[in-house]
Amino acid sequence: MALELWEGVSETFWSRHFWLPNNVTWDVFEDSTIYLAKPRDLWVPFPLAVGLFILRLIWERLVATPIGRAHKLSEKPPRKPIHNDVLEEAFNKNKKRLPDHKVLQGYSKQTDWTVRQIERWWRLRRLVNKPSEMQRFRETSWRFLFYLGAFWYGFFMLIKKPWFWDTKHCWYGWPKQEVTPELYWYYMVELGFYWSLIISVLIDNKRKDFAEMIVHHIATIALMMFSWSINMVRIGTLVLCVHDAVDYWMEGAKMANYMKYGKLCDALFVIFTIVWFFTRILIFPLRILRTSYFESSDIIGYYPAHSLLILLLLILQVLHFFWFYLILRMVYLYVIKGQVINTFSIGRSHEALQRLLQLVRIRATVSY
Repeated sequence: MALELWEGVSETFWSRHFWLPNNVTWDVFEDSTIYLAKPRDLWVPFPLAVGLFILRLIWERLVATPIGRAHKLSEKPPRKPIHNDVLEEAFNKNKKRLPDHKVLQGYSKQTDWTVRQIERWWRLRRLVNKPSEMQRFRETSWRFLFYLGAFWYGFFMLIKKPWFWDTKHCWYGWPKQEVTPELYWYYMVELGFYWSLIISVLIDNKRKDFAEMIVHHIATIALMMFSWSINMVRIGTLVLCVHDAVDYWMEGAKMANYMKYGKLCDALFVIFTIVWFFTRILIFPLRILRTSYFESSDIIGYYPAHSLLILLLLILQVLHFFWFYLILRMVYLYVIKGQVINTFSIGRSHEALQRLLQLVRIRATVSY
């Protein structure tokens, strides 16, 4: 009975009328003389995710920690403030920001503390349970290493492929498009890394964009699994390469920031912003979204799963615009409006960029 129920659910979920155009059936994935991506391959990223997580721990212990110590990064977590019942209760009600001056005056009367003492206590309390500078450096260095390797591997592999230059080749001959070993492992390792990021996001220090990152990673995984299941690997590899192009610049800027290399941090952050604009604000919508919507419809035709593909891509594009808005807002507030001096040319923008790195907290992790 249970087996029959499972088979019924599976048959309904994998209905070809939803996933495939009218003239295509699932049999084409079995009868081909070349290797095609199949849904049953999607178990492979899980052991890879575990392996990558273990590799991360080894990297952090044997490589990142000695580098951090050589640069005298603090390994101690922030100290806890003196316990105060009144302030603790108030803090638990509103952790995101410091209350206004009138509210602080009320707390001052209840605690016999000055407003300045309460402000200092509030700042220290917000740092409780935050990771040390060393821990943040280790996390960042691992992401930098992976993103750097993933992008250049993908780039040198894809420049030899016709769909890298002409996106219509993503759809010609579909679904009978061969998945070579280099494409197979590129996809599996990337997907395994995204599963490991879900673990990392939950145990690493919480960013201000924590919720957005969870949505981003889930959308990425869903899109990769979707594209692999119906052998749309070509468009998937393009999306991965476009996203990988920007991530290691941000992680590199954060590493330089932790190690107090001010000018290097400035330069990397400027490059990161420029690359983000060209890849995620221009290339992604003008090439990836365009070919997925228009060229795919012209060459393959419409099918219900096509709407799911576009929806997932649009979710990622909305997040791209959201994060880019944060970047521009911080640049405007801290550089253009003069709250800090805009002196990129003479190397005094380090304070501004430190605040940008702390406030924006972008990890656009290899995203689909």
